[in-house]
Amino acid sequence: MENKLVGVLGGLGPLATVYYCDMVITMTDAKIDQEHVDMIISNKASTPDRTGFILGKIDDNPAETIISEAKKLEDYGADFLVLTCNTAHHFYDEIQCAVGIKLLNMVDLTVREAIKDKHAKVGILATTGNLTANLYQKSCEKQGIDYFVPDDSHQKEVMSIIYDYVKAGIPVDMDKFYSIIDYLKDNGCDGAILGCTELSIIKKDNSLPDSFYIDSSEVIAKETIIESGKKLKK
Repeated sequence: MENKLVGVLGGLGPLATVYYCDMVITMTDAKIDQEHVDMIISNKASTPDRTGFILGKIDDNPAETIISEAKKLEDYGADFLVLTCNTAHHFYDEIQCAVGIKLLNMVDLTVREAIKDKHAKVGILATTGNLTANLYQKSCEKQGIDYFVPDDSHQKEVMSIIYDYVKAGIPVDMDKFYSIIDYLKDNGCDGAILGCTELSIIKKDNSLPDSFYIDSSEVIAKETIIESGKKLKK
């Protein structure tokens, strides 16, 4: 397979983008620099908030910024694109139609991974914008796996963890996080989709078990390596 250049649509948020890039490097089976994945990264942190737009709280459409960056990456020579934000996949079709290169779909790939790992019912932990757009719900229905969405009070806790802790650079209250996980388990979930890249950082920082958590950042990092033509560590 030819060596392909990855165009990374990042900055959504910046820390999650750095974590994604670190995983691509760490998970690549490489002994020398030349065996690693070639990446060109747009860390456009000023992109308008995706959830804010989806919920009608802001008027600035993040799709316009993301598409502009996607075109720049394509012009630079990227062979395919990765969007390091789950919620931004609300604009997936718009972005894909605006460029002539492939855009990986993190949402569909993550649900596929949950099925591959033989989960029967997954709890969806994501932004309210993501849930309002039914991104993971639609993908689960399309691929045939049962799912559970938190109620309003628990979803407020999820959003607090994402925005008040991870995005703000503050250590996460893990008692709050684990209470949400217990709630998912009490509702029959045998796994939790970490459908926000900020939640992926919690998994990393706290060494959460792979057996229960389906990490969207890990999934897209693996697929990036495979799509680029490099070797994935066993």
